Order: sequence, then C-alpha cells, then structure tokens
Amino acid sequence: MADETTDNDTPAEVLADEARDSVVERLTEVLGDGVVESHVQPGADVWVRVDGNRWQDAARALHTMDFAYFGFLSIIDWAIAPEGRYEDADFDTGDDGESISSVPEATGVAGGDTRFQAFARVHSITEGLGVTLKADIDDSMTIGTWTGVYPGADWHEREAWEMFGVTFAGHPRLRNLYLPSGFEGHPLRKDYPLLARVVKPWPGIVDMEEIPEHLEAQLEAEVMAAFEAEEGGA
Repeated sequence: MADETTDNDTPAEVLADEARDSVVERLTEVLGDGVVESHVQPGADVWVRVDGNRWQDAARALHTMDFAYFGFLSIIDWAIAPEGRYEDADFDTGDDGESISSVPEATGVAGGDTRFQAFARVHSITEGLGVTLKADIDDSMTIGTWTGVYPGADWHEREAWEMFGVTFAGHPRLRNLYLPSGFEGHPLRKDYPLLARVVKPWPGIVDMEEIPEHLEAQLEAEVMAAFEAEEGGA
C-alpha cells in the first residue's frame, strides 16, 4: 500500500515527525539548557528530559503549547532490587554489598543521572500528539508540583509522595491516599521488602512464620475442592 500523502506529495509520517520535532524545538526555546535530553520516535512519540528545577516551567510551557490534556504523573525508581527482596539480602544493599541507590546503567529513553525520576504524560488533542516528560530528582527528593497548571496532577502527586517518598513543593495538601498515617517506608521503592518474604508489623520487621503442615494440607485440599467444584459446574 502506498504511503499516505498530502496535496504536495509529502508523506504524512514526515509531517508528523516535523510536528514532534517542533515540540522539542519550542520547549528548548522556552527552557534553554533546561532541556537536558530528548528523543523523537518517528511517527510515534516524543520524550523530553528536563532539569528538575525547570519541571514546573516545562508544565507551563507545554500547557501554553496546547498540551492541555493531562494523562498521568508518577515516579520511576531505576535501582535494581536486592536478590529475593530481603529473603537473603541485607537491607539497602544489593548482591555485591553496594548501596542500591547507585544509578543503574540503563535509565530509559532520554536517559537519567539519578536513581529517581519524575515522569508525566500530556497530550495535545488538536494536534494529536503526546509528550512524555522526565526529570531527575536529586538527593533532596523534592520537585515542584504541577497542580497549579494541571489540577489533575493532585492525586497522582499524593500517590507518588506516599509510595516513593518524593515531596512536591507547593502541593496544597500532601496526605495519604492508601496507607494509614504514620506508615513506615515507601512501598513502591525497589528497596522496600516484598510482604511475601517478610511481614512488617508495627513498629519493625520480623520473619514470616511458616504455615503448619496440617494447615497447609488443609488449605491445599480446600483449594482443590473449590477448583473441582468450579470445573464440574462449567
């Protein structure tokens, strides 16, 4: 099938690439060296990494450029989790004994220099384009809020604060969404223990007790009985 073309015989994909390149160019005009790195996938997508200090400025710039639809905002933890997530590993260390806060070799499209990154997705409905924005988060674990530009970022930032421990400066009401007040730790960090391996009651961490053999056999029998009943009724 021939490529879709416009009246001037320019392939539509080329025009789409020009549109995406234009997004990077316009952001760079506004942010200058605040644009750290970018990547355009021809006819598909745009990734832009900005300086963490320009995170809010990037949101304002994109909104002004008609990227008015907010998709999501979250945090990436690029650390490699310890083997077994604490069944046989020391806390806060990997297999080699080094802190897992060290930055891994791969940090995704448009790169990264820190363990944690903020990333968000916005769209321009009129242009039919989407942009994924990224920003490194330094040791202060703080980045500016987007709520003043995209009100929908409110709950996304609260979740990220709760689950990753990142503070969004200027957010009007950072408070828990899922966890009880005073909960210890941030469950979506790579160094947080899997509850399948250990139990974390208040106030600390203890080994999970093994299920007694007679209860384990009873449980297996009940599961099998339920499965066979479901199969028989199918």
